[in-house]
Amino acid sequence: MYTRLLTFIFTLFSFFSLAQTPGKQRIESYQLLKVNPSPLQGLPFTNIGPTVMSGRVTDLEVNPQNPHEFFVAYASGGVFYSNNNGLTLSPVFDQEAALTIGDMAMDWKNNLLWVGTGEVNSSRSSYAGTGLYQSADRGKTWKYLGLEESHHIGKIVLNPRNSAEAWVAVLGHLYTPNSERGIYKTSDGGKTWKQTLFVNDTTGCVDLIIHPGKPDILYAASWTRTRQAWHFNGCGLGSGIYQSTDAGENWKKITNGQNGFPENEGVRRIGLAICQKNPLQLYAVMDNNNHQDKPQESEQKLDARELQKMSRETFLKIDNKKLETFLRDKGYPEQYNAEGVKESIRKKEYSVSDVADWYLSDADASLFDTPVYGAELYRSQDGGKTWTKTHDKPLEGVHFTYGYYFGTVAVSPQNPEKVLIAGYPLIQSTDGGKTFKQIDGDNCHPDYHRIWINPDDDQHMITGNDGGVNITYDAGTHLVQSQ
Repeated sequence: MYTRLLTFIFTLFSFFSLAQTPGKQRIESYQLLKVNPSPLQGLPFTNIGPTVMSGRVTDLEVNPQNPHEFFVAYASGGVFYSNNNGLTLSPVFDQEAALTIGDMAMDWKNNLLWVGTGEVNSSRSSYAGTGLYQSADRGKTWKYLGLEESHHIGKIVLNPRNSAEAWVAVLGHLYTPNSERGIYKTSDGGKTWKQTLFVNDTTGCVDLIIHPGKPDILYAASWTRTRQAWHFNGCGLGSGIYQSTDAGENWKKITNGQNGFPENEGVRRIGLAICQKNPLQLYAVMDNNNHQDKPQESEQKLDARELQKMSRETFLKIDNKKLETFLRDKGYPEQYNAEGVKESIRKKEYSVSDVADWYLSDADASLFDTPVYGAELYRSQDGGKTWTKTHDKPLEGVHFTYGYYFGTVAVSPQNPEKVLIAGYPLIQSTDGGKTFKQIDGDNCHPDYHRIWINPDDDQHMITGNDGGVNITYDAGTHLVQSQ
């Protein structure tokens, strides 16, 4: 017990010491390491597998003129480059002060790659970055652009008409409040930055999109979230959608609970997409952490958490068929059938709460069985003034209770009705979000984070998930894993 307590205290101290170490100090420490290299630097490592799995992809930047060329960003593995359609990938960011990546933006016309460090998926394994970097030679050399206290960068947007102008959505510290979060703008290529949107010290910005024909119009998604070693709060009134009509100088919140898009304590992470053919049409995938209303008693299933508080007398009155369904659905061993469990309760061999605790001891129980609404898709057809939820039935099995881990929606450049949501599976709608079907195959790893759709052929897509990169040329009928 004493050893466990010391371990817990050490872990807690590690979390807070990492989170509160100033960004400049971490960068300076890295520079010292380059001057005084580790004695283990020359030790060779051999990859012993697995050979068909890669790490968690957080972003993709694909050359629209040559889709065989792209960059891949990893949650904790840096940036890789391919010019042969993913047949091989080469690391291009290994010598910088951070390997955890939040987002990239590539100006293919001017050959400028922007990289924002710090993964935004906000798991306990989402490590802080050191700010923003830029390369003008496909990742051979890098220039540091600051924002060291950003920690986690959600999105970088470049002005297609002015290579010196860019906007960055900064999510901010994961474990501690900080004021250096929100939207930052540069007008001089990253030499100086101006914070133009700040909500509060626990609410940052996780997504950002730009009007394809009017770069003065931008939309940003804010997200209230804080994590501790023992708790995670991933929702709140600070989560919402903002619009700027003056190139990101000023912002107005356009979700107010009165125009179709929810505004309450249960609003979690939001992802945004804008239609290229009709920029007044926007999509927003929102993780709804509010609990669903329970069904009528006649159709209500047993809940393990209710069993924890249930008396023996009430338990013994449960319909055997309903109890049997609960036992089988929750994976209890076959020898535990309804009548046998009731008999054991009558004999006081174990308690009713023991029946519940056996299942709830599985950590996945809270991930998959808490009755939250989860993923919801909203659409605006007037530039964000009003919103409508696109579907009547819940999108089951897309976010579960860990929607903070997702937040990507993509719309076809050719077809405003074709929309995809990245979640535990990859799902696609061809009717504007009314109905969806799963399009990832059995050979694909779950947990999707990025979707690129070919602007000239929306059958061709490249996706990034927890297992690497997948490519399809027939809208998901067949997918090939790259790396």
